[in-house]
Amino acid sequence: MKHLALLRGINVSGHNMIKMEALKTTLEAIGFTNVVTYIQSGNVFVETNEEIPVTVGFTIKQEIYKSFGHEVPVIVIGKNDLELCLKNNPFTKEKELDTKKLYVAFISKELPSSAINELKISQFKPDEAVIDGNRIFIKYNIGAGKTRLDQKYIEKKLNVTATMRNWNTVNKLLEMFEEEV
Repeated sequence: MKHLALLRGINVSGHNMIKMEALKTTLEAIGFTNVVTYIQSGNVFVETNEEIPVTVGFTIKQEIYKSFGHEVPVIVIGKNDLELCLKNNPFTKEKELDTKKLYVAFISKELPSSAINELKISQFKPDEAVIDGNRIFIKYNIGAGKTRLDQKYIEKKLNVTATMRNWNTVNKLLEMFEEEV
């Protein structure tokens, strides 16, 4: 079964540095096959007999700590998760959309739509966010680097693990899923 592991916080501003080739070799050494990485921010496709995403994520997280000494949160998703991103993102229907300002926060657990109240989105206007199960669609007015509505804020307010990807990366990851079938 193929999984996509989204690693949070590696190779950012000189922290938690892991070369993708070393990560690939490490994961192959513990039994994952067809390991493919995409860009340095921690997008890793793996194949395994294990069907439970949380178990795959835990194994990867343990191995990263053992091999590289970094405590790295890992969220594992499937092709269906990415397809739902494309289908359910309410912001993609807008005209004049700048996809560089569109992000998806992948969340470690399913959230009720009422969790949006806990985020207190109104204080971030004109930034917008919509919860859709285990993901949050975010449209930034200026950009991801210019807001407090970030992954750390989401984690703190909702008591979850989150990792964010921009819209172009989400599309590329789905494309890679489809190529590798």
